[in-house]
Amino acid sequence: MVALWRPRADDRKAFLLAVEASRSLHGDWVDPPRSVAGFGEFLRRARARDRMTYLVRRVDDDRLVGVVNVNNITMGAFGSASLGYYGFVDGVGGGAMTEGARLVLDQCFTYLGLHRVEVNVQPSNVRSIALVERLGLRLEGFSPRMLQIGGEWRDHNRYAVTVEEWSSSKGFDGSEQRE
Repeated sequence: MVALWRPRADDRKAFLLAVEASRSLHGDWVDPPRSVAGFGEFLRRARARDRMTYLVRRVDDDRLVGVVNVNNITMGAFGSASLGYYGFVDGVGGGAMTEGARLVLDQCFTYLGLHRVEVNVQPSNVRSIALVERLGLRLEGFSPRMLQIGGEWRDHNRYAVTVEEWSSSKGFDGSEQRE
């Protein structure tokens, strides 16, 4: 079981330790902040009007297992955002990041009132693709050289889900329906 936590300045030490311990896990897929200054910039971006950032923590021991960002929130007729995420070594396996991302998607469609959420994943990132598939997002297409990570433009597969698709996978009490 996990809980979502809005990042604060006093999360810096645990965050930077988790990033350092997770370098090999992140590979070329993500470049999280690795310094005090970088964490300060992370907090500044987390407070932007078009973004919501969550730390994902295990409830039983309060360990930091990952980060989920809701980016480029656009309301009105578009009603859309992009979801980004990365895990830490303490969250590998066991479904903690899947649970955290599911909770954030619930926030997107209920609290924020979005209509559509998109997730872009590098084609070689097998773990991340498995996560979006567990969440029930559909593959929409391929975007060549879509996002710059680590100084290189990288290709991404584009996945998405709409509020109608998301709510049809839930029961009246909000629990996920299994087949």
